[in-house]
Amino acid sequence: MKQKEILLFGATGQIGRNLVRKLTKNNYKVTAITRNIHRAGYILKTQANPGYLDLIELKNFSEDKIDPLIQKCSICINLVGILYEKKNNQFKNLHTDLPDMLSKKASKYDLENFIHLSSLGIEQALDSIYANSKLNGEKKIRNNFKKAVILKPSIVYSVDDKFSTNFMTLLSRLPFMPIYYFGKTKFAPIHVSELTDIILDIIQKKKNNLTLECVGPEQLSFKEILNILLRAINKKRLLIPLPNMIAKISAKVLELLPNPLLTQDQLILLKYDNIKSGIYKTNNDLGIIAKKKFETEIKKYSYNWRSGGQYTKN
Repeated sequence: MKQKEILLFGATGQIGRNLVRKLTKNNYKVTAITRNIHRAGYILKTQANPGYLDLIELKNFSEDKIDPLIQKCSICINLVGILYEKKNNQFKNLHTDLPDMLSKKASKYDLENFIHLSSLGIEQALDSIYANSKLNGEKKIRNNFKKAVILKPSIVYSVDDKFSTNFMTLLSRLPFMPIYYFGKTKFAPIHVSELTDIILDIIQKKKNNLTLECVGPEQLSFKEILNILLRAINKKRLLIPLPNMIAKISAKVLELLPNPLLTQDQLILLKYDNIKSGIYKTNNDLGIIAKKKFETEIKKYSYNWRSGGQYTKN
């Protein structure tokens, strides 16, 4: 039997960093794939004790380089994902073609498991390029490797995220905040530590052949989330609903930025709720109950965006 070694793609993101810490703390050896070993080393080396983490630099995900790495591992985890495209077909390349290739390799070498991170709420969003690329990736995985586990989280948040932190930055600087579809879109935010608990539980209990929706303990509308963030940073701002036509024009302009605040495709996604669908089981059905409340956790790091920072009085 081969050594219990985990091959991890997408290790430098919010989820990846927290997962590396959790896995190595529980005595799993992790091989993390990165495109920039110097940046990744700075980010990841502090997350694990010596001997538990190896970094491998791959400039592109070519089969000939990935094949020998998958041969040596017991479990492969794919966290790779992007929110907007910088090049044509980037959604397809990363959300469909990469999972397709990795799941074929997992089947070829009969891995113990292949765990893939997809997205919640995409089944209805068939007019979104992002959603279609994710759904096609899921289909490829199910066809290629029957034992695979596909995880579909709602918004994943923490001090390391690009969701709550970006919005607190905007809310602290702008006199008003535009909201889309009247801020009624619903989410079920899950803290990153509880999502990584789910992944660890799947590995330890050897669960497979599963599609699992990962949700937090609350359902919050986008407007409710913004109001929570405003309370957390002690600010008052106007939340102004934008008519759909103006919203589309603003998204068209904003997506021209190097790191766009909103794209036309993301605007499409905002039409659809990001909560459990009833199609698949959730973490609650497996007895892995997420308990961390969004407002409680946000307060732990929101002082960074208050006037006075860490010296602000509550």
